Amino acid sequence: MRRLLSPLSFLLSTRLLAASAAVLVGSGCFATRQDVQILQNDLASLRAQNQQADSVRRTQLDHVIVQLAAVNDSLALLNARSTRSMGDVRQDLYGMSQQLIQIQQLTGQSQSRLQELRAQLERRAPATPQPTAPSAGAPAGGDTAHAIAAAAPGCNELFELALNQLHRGSTNTARTGFQDLLQKCPNADIAPDAQFYLAQAEEQAGEMAGADSGYQLVVARYPASPRAATALYKHASILEASGKTDAAKSAFQDVISKFPQSDEAVLAKDQLRQLK
Repeated sequence: MRRLLSPLSFLLSTRLLAASAAVLVGSGCFATRQDVQILQNDLASLRAQNQQADSVRRTQLDHVIVQLAAVNDSLALLNARSTRSMGDVRQDLYGMSQQLIQIQQLTGQSQSRLQELRAQLERRAPATPQPTAPSAGAPAGGDTAHAIAAAAPGCNELFELALNQLHRGSTNTARTGFQDLLQKCPNADIAPDAQFYLAQAEEQAGEMAGADSGYQLVVARYPASPRAATALYKHASILEASGKTDAAKSAFQDVISKFPQSDEAVLAKDQLRQLK
């Protein structure tokens, strides 16, 4: 297929032909064979130069096309890698969130299970050895007293029994159990919980004064306990319900200042906004 001349070559050819025509006209149309040959040689040279320039441009264009194809392939590869990476990151984040949920669930279950295991261990603990038969003149009730003491539930078992009664709605029985536990085991690690649930039992029974005193005891005796923030918030809520707005505001502010990272602090801020 014959290649077309570029616009520049066409222009030059046109001008050359015009000039040649002018020469021919100016000479009275008496052009010699040599003049025609010269004109044909010039045109052939011009075509050759134009073809060479076109070849160079075509080579450059092919090189650019190859480079663009390589860049396009690299971009496609990077896009595929980025998509895979984002998918892997999303999958990892989803797996981490699932693990956190499982950890939270296991943490809550472990605390409850730990309490049950403690109670079971106390129930399965060997009984206190019975004393030998009393000597002559000794009180006959000594063995009975030791047997009752050996059969008495331990602190954890007593806590579990009282808490079960509270969940069943037997507030009086629950209060008695928690009170016995606090008297028997005042320094046990479950004492803060026992005091908190004792106040809760008072609240469920409608004894708001006793409940308020119980919640304040949790804060005063066990300020480092996880129950302290909830107990202080409960105290503030009781004050608010009884119409003591200023005292309630002060108590809610104490929740925020003493336990700023707790969930109760967030609730206290909401309550303060409502009381303004």
